[in-house]
Order: sequence, then C-alpha cells, then structure tokens
Amino acid sequence: MELGNHAEFLNVMTRVEMLATYFVHDSNDTSQWRLKGHVRDNIFWDWMTTWAVVLSKPSDLGYDDDGFVLPELKIKHHFIESEWRKGDGFLFIQEAAGLHGRRKARRESLSERVALSSKMVNSSDENWICWCDLNQESEELKKAIDGAVEVKGADSIDHKEKSLVEFADDQIKCMVTKPSIAGHGMNWQNCSNIIFVGLSDSYEMFYQAVRRCWRFGQKNPVNVYVVMSDRERSVMKNIERKGKDFQSMIDNMSGRVKLVLEEGRIKGKELKEDYEEKVYEGKGWELWQGDCVEVSRQVEDNSIDYTIFSPPFLSLYVYSDSIRDMGNCRDEVDFMEHFGFLMVEMFRTTKPGRLVTIHCSDVPAMKERDGYMGLKDFPGEVVRMMQKNGFVYYSKVMVWKDPLIEVTRTKALGLMHKQIVKDSSRCRQGCPDYLVTFVKPGENMDLIAHPDGFTYFIGEGEPKVKGIEYSHHVWRKYASPVWMDINQSNTLNKKLAREDNDERHIAPLQLDVIARCLELWSKPDDLVCSWFAGIGSEGYEALRMGRRFLGTELKKSYVDIAVSNLRTAEKLKRRREGFNLGG
Repeated sequence: MELGNHAEFLNVMTRVEMLATYFVHDSNDTSQWRLKGHVRDNIFWDWMTTWAVVLSKPSDLGYDDDGFVLPELKIKHHFIESEWRKGDGFLFIQEAAGLHGRRKARRESLSERVALSSKMVNSSDENWICWCDLNQESEELKKAIDGAVEVKGADSIDHKEKSLVEFADDQIKCMVTKPSIAGHGMNWQNCSNIIFVGLSDSYEMFYQAVRRCWRFGQKNPVNVYVVMSDRERSVMKNIERKGKDFQSMIDNMSGRVKLVLEEGRIKGKELKEDYEEKVYEGKGWELWQGDCVEVSRQVEDNSIDYTIFSPPFLSLYVYSDSIRDMGNCRDEVDFMEHFGFLMVEMFRTTKPGRLVTIHCSDVPAMKERDGYMGLKDFPGEVVRMMQKNGFVYYSKVMVWKDPLIEVTRTKALGLMHKQIVKDSSRCRQGCPDYLVTFVKPGENMDLIAHPDGFTYFIGEGEPKVKGIEYSHHVWRKYASPVWMDINQSNTLNKKLAREDNDERHIAPLQLDVIARCLELWSKPDDLVCSWFAGIGSEGYEALRMGRRFLGTELKKSYVDIAVSNLRTAEKLKRRREGFNLGG
C-alpha cells in the first residue's frame, strides 16, 4: 500500500492501478494484498527499478561496506508455561485464539514475565531497554527493576524528552517504555540488550524497536530477549513470517537494483507471454486452447444454438499471467471494454431467436482497492453492455448461496455476526449467483419442444407421471426467479487444474445449473458454446445430454483437464447409447 502511495505521488501509476496490475487481494484475509504469482520473481521488481531504489548498505551501490557492517543480532525466546498446563501432562500447547484470547494469556502470565525480565536486568551492569505493550506491564517493570525509568503516554513532554536523552547519555541504566512511544527516531547504540516483555502482531513495531540499538555505530552484538506466554507462540510465528517477507522484498529489490547498475540502464519488463492456439476434438465436441475473442472471430455467422459460460468477475478472479486474460484488467472500464469485443462476436455467431446465458454475481468493493466498501453491480453492467451490442435482455434467475460459506471464505466484515453487536448499519446480505439470459432478435426457426416433459427439473422422489400435477410442479421450478435447490458442491474436479502461481482457485459452474439451462434453452444435437470453458463443465453436461459442444480456454492447465473431462463425457454418452440400443 505504501509503495502504491509513492508511485502515485511520483505520477508513475495510481495506487489502485498498481494493485490491480501486480497484486491480488487475498480472499481469506480482508486486509491482505500479495504479489501475483507470475510477477513475483522479476516483473514487479523490474517495474520498481524504473522509479525507485532500495539501499541497505553501501555495497548495494558497489561501494565498500567498511564502517557499515552491523554486529551480530541474537534473538532468544523465553516462553512462560501457562497455569492451565502445569502438572496436567499436556503434550500440545493450546494457543490463545484471537486478540481477546491473547490478551487474556498475556495478563495471566504478567507476573512471571516481569519476574524473569527483572531478574535478567538486575543481574547485569549493562544498559537495557524493556519494551512493553500494556500499561500494567510498564508499571510492574518499573517497580521490579533497580534504577528503571518509565516513560508512558500520560507523562509530560519534558519528562519524556529528559528521560530519553539521559538514557542515550548512559545516565539511566534501564528504560521501560512502549514501541509506540520511543520506537522511532532514537539513536541508542549505547545499549545492546533489549527485552520485549510481551509482543504485538506488528512487525513494524518490532523491527523499529530493535533498530533503536541494532544500527550503524553499534559496537557490540545486540541481544534481543522475547518473554511471552507459551500460549502466544502464534504471535511470534506471525512476526517471523512478516520478517521473512520483508527480507525477501529487500533482497529482490536490491538485487534488481544491482543488475540495473551493472547493465548501466533502467528497463521495466512488461507482462508478456507466448500465445499459441491449439484445437482438441472428439465426437461431437471441439475445444480451442486460445483467446476467446480471437477464436470467436473464426466461427461462422449464425451457427451457435445456445451459449452458457461464467466469465471472470471483473478483477475478482485472475487465472493466468496472460495479457489476454480478462481477469488481468486494470479496472471495471478496462474489463468491460475487453468483454465488449467478445459480445460483438457472440451476437454475430448466435442464431436468431436463440439465447446466451451469462453466470455472474455482484462483486464486493474493497476500501483498499476501490476507496469504499460496498457492492459493484456486475450483472447490471453485463446487461447494459449486451443490450448495447444488440441483444435483448430476456431472463434473470437468482441461484441461492449459503452466506455461511461466503463469510468463511471471504471474511467479509458485513457478513460477520459480530458486526450486529458493533454496528449493524454495516451489515449486509450474502451475494447470490445470477443467470442473466439474452436473446438475439429474430425468429427461432428450430423450435425447442419437450413432448416427453422435463428430466432435470425433477428431483429424486418426485412424481414422474404425466398430468396436471406433474406439469405444474415442473412449471414452478423453471419459472421460479430463484433456484433454491442447486447443489453447490456438484462440480467437476478442479484440484488438478490449479497451478502453484495461480492467484485464485478456479470456480467451475455447478452441473445442476448447466443441466437445467441446457434442458430449458437447447435441444439434442444443438451446438452449445462456452467462451470460458475452464475445466469443461458446460461441455461435459452438453455431451452427457446429447448436445454438441464448442469451447475456448486460454489457460493450458485448464485445457488439459477440460479435454480429459470431455473425453469422459463422450465415453459416457456412447455407453448410454449402447444400452439404449440393447448393446
């Protein structure tokens, strides 16, 4: 976020544009952004070198490090055994959950932590800094440590300034304070012993507090002691993880700076990829590996009977590093412009009077990315764009989704029950899926008749006999604006299609949804199309239900799985036809 602010200030790229281009929002953490997999190695850092440098020491610029080599940093952990665990013979530590649990564990171990910390300081003749996080910790440490001076937020400016300067001048043996008070700006190379009597999850606070002593000019090895409850180990793990991420960023950036200096030039690397089109075929199906826009231009006019697909939801899902991937959009305007090229071809290739169904959903707006918290009307944008390209808005079906699953996956604050207690004006409902369907103007010359009734609108244990009761039951299902009975887990296996650098899990459309749409809006031997075939869900159901299939997919790993799924559906169809013929 800070890099984005600097890039925008220097008029290189807006913060929102930088996040959309190089970062992905982690759906498991509402505040976490991370580098996209395909830019992690060089691309992002090469872009950074076009406007910034990172310097840790003179050798980063090719100079001698003499006088700027930091002494050894020794970090030692002391974990206080929890009261509930003593003498009970537990093999595993039950770590405190959440901020409330951690603070409770910290208060329960306060006396033991203060006792251990004061013992280390009182047995030494050297200078010490005791960093604490709670007021009670600070008060108890001052009482227990000989000659300790406490600096707290409520103290006067004069007391704070006098105490901090006197500690720097070796007039005070032990300083007791918080990183939020004295963790920035102080030069305390006269001290090489640090105790954290408790720790927060802020790596910045930890880093800055350590660097008050571990800095250029320090003559001695710096000892850092972390004294905390054994139930707070997760805090230390979090700090260590953030430290590794920070060091990785420094190493990557400084490494690219060195390379730029060696080459004598600054060059940013653009997002590129080798594009290849390849066709896979079987009995009744054809799958293209390639860009849906470019492939669609090779399809004949008025040749597709029915289209159904699930596109990327703006920039919510990013599946590959390709510049042709619609998920790699800068913003909503960029996405809809890209999507518009496909809509032109869909109108041309769809038969008159036939339909196109697009699976979509409202997209959460995030403060970090969009500047506000709320929802984006993605289905509405799709409707307006399709109408602009000649289609008639024909139907809309809402597919119910369990809000518990959504809040577990997204951690959206508006869906959390605790928000009711805190401020229910920020509460909202979960986001259902929508099936927005459009028709190409003109008369359908090949009627979709159902003389034998429906199959996929009738569930297990429901009447199969003809008659008014049966017809009314079926009518209520397909005419309902909300489909409440879709099995959300009835999807094709997606695990094998995921790659290590994927930014998002692939989310295949449920087979129940596809089957119902196919039965209502297509007939056997119709050509069904999916321009975002993914792992082949639409094609799998189309073949299984006696239709033909045309699909496109950009990502190679998805194509491989889709081809396997389509071949499986082809075998199932042949086997079923063999049984029907008495084979």
